[in-house]
Amino acid sequence: MNHTPAAPLRPAVDCVVVGGGPVGLLTAVFLGRAGLTVSVVERWPQRYPLPRACTIDHEALRILQAAGLMEEHIDLFEPSQGERGGYEFRNGEGELLQAIDWNRIAESGWANTNGFYQPELEAVLEDLALATPGVTVHRGWTFQSLEHDQNPEGVSALVAPTEQPDEHVRLRARWLVGADGANSAVRSGLGIGVGDSGFEADWLVVDYEPLAEEKWSAFVTQYCDPAQPATAVNSGPGRRRFEFMRRADMTVEELGEEATAWRLMAPWGVTPQTARLERHAVYTFRGRWAHTWREGNVFLAGDAAHLMPPFMGQGLCSGLRDARALAWRLGMVHRGLAAPAVLDTYGPERTGHVREIIDEAVAAGRVICELDVDRAAARDAEMKRRSLDPDAVTREPPHPRLGEPTLSPSLTTGGAEGGLAPQGRVQDADQVGLFDDLVAGEGWQLISRVGDPAEVLDDEDTSWFRRIGGVLADVSGAGHIKDLDGAYARWFAKHDCEVLLARPDFYVFAAGEHTDIPRFVSLLRRTLGGLT
Repeated sequence: MNHTPAAPLRPAVDCVVVGGGPVGLLTAVFLGRAGLTVSVVERWPQRYPLPRACTIDHEALRILQAAGLMEEHIDLFEPSQGERGGYEFRNGEGELLQAIDWNRIAESGWANTNGFYQPELEAVLEDLALATPGVTVHRGWTFQSLEHDQNPEGVSALVAPTEQPDEHVRLRARWLVGADGANSAVRSGLGIGVGDSGFEADWLVVDYEPLAEEKWSAFVTQYCDPAQPATAVNSGPGRRRFEFMRRADMTVEELGEEATAWRLMAPWGVTPQTARLERHAVYTFRGRWAHTWREGNVFLAGDAAHLMPPFMGQGLCSGLRDARALAWRLGMVHRGLAAPAVLDTYGPERTGHVREIIDEAVAAGRVICELDVDRAAARDAEMKRRSLDPDAVTREPPHPRLGEPTLSPSLTTGGAEGGLAPQGRVQDADQVGLFDDLVAGEGWQLISRVGDPAEVLDDEDTSWFRRIGGVLADVSGAGHIKDLDGAYARWFAKHDCEVLLARPDFYVFAAGEHTDIPRFVSLLRRTLGGLT
């Protein structure tokens, strides 16, 4: 059921979010939970009823967990696990060229990769936004322009009913977030340029519901066939997706025909008798990024800030990371717990991180999209040669670090700073569950494997850390928190450290020895520069 709130647009709020897709809605939820008033402005009067993104990773699920979504809606996601898990590259003859291990133990406490149905996720996110105090969602309203009165105190935007564009309304907010997609009106209005990877290819995306049992060897298979490059992917409970590259001998119009979809799926036994076609649409896959993600009090997030080919399944995941990274900063600045300068690191951190993912996705795309028969044969031979090395046949997805400049300092030689912090299953008294649910909530985490962090902090620093939403935890087993599966023990051993200080977006601010804790907290206080 779609909701159109009866509440009128408020002329002044703390933040206007332009775009009511998953990234905009999640941003609004986090900001509302931080105490901000938020108006979400979405130009379409109804939610888009068909799937777009279809895979989501462990880190994105941890972000949704922080928003309170996973407890009741875990059934929206189908994990990549077991003998049908993983990510494969196969050639035109079906030979395995390379495998990426998506069945690994993911550091966020969730399956590494999961299929989902986007319309269901968007419905849950919109319900969550509408239930969040301070948040209103206004469908059927179009962002028109920013007024030229930006100042440190705020920004003004003109919006209008989508069907009555002349009846514009002026909204005033301290901040505005443009989460309005690849053709972002906010980005265009600011005149922000876009970088381009040089990769571009038209692909047909076909979503269907199987009517008969299907057997697949992997969660995602890339068919690197110069005769017809294709992708087969699990797209959520009870659903599958194929993607087919447009060859030069086919027009975009022909590629987009329903008959073409059935013809291209037929070699896999997918026919009108074995499947129900839900959607077929042609997309141009590209790799692009905004040159800057902030102009004054206006920020970009999601597809407005970056685009990537879908070959790594990271497009939506990257947008949800944007939502979390921006929202915790805005929330702390709003409450006076951090200086406005903290906002300067949002764009550089996220740009560096997402550029690495774009590069990986483009590299995968260049492998998959090769149409020259001789070059494809050379590619196959090289990939098969590498596959003979047991250390090379299987590799993990990319693990990008935050870009520079970053809030997370380089304090040790272990390299943990700027990387993703772990979440494991723990026991706290008689309760068992994921750490964030039982212990940490969605704030700062100071975790030690050798004792209580409070033992080496003075009362004033302890009080300050808790005031900014920080949690102190001892996972050594000596206290009331038990590291049930050894997730923390493995992480600390891997990074050769005893303590980690993690940010609200789950990236490591600092890692080192137990005795470093006072220094870490002192450095965090100086970095945030807010109230002390």
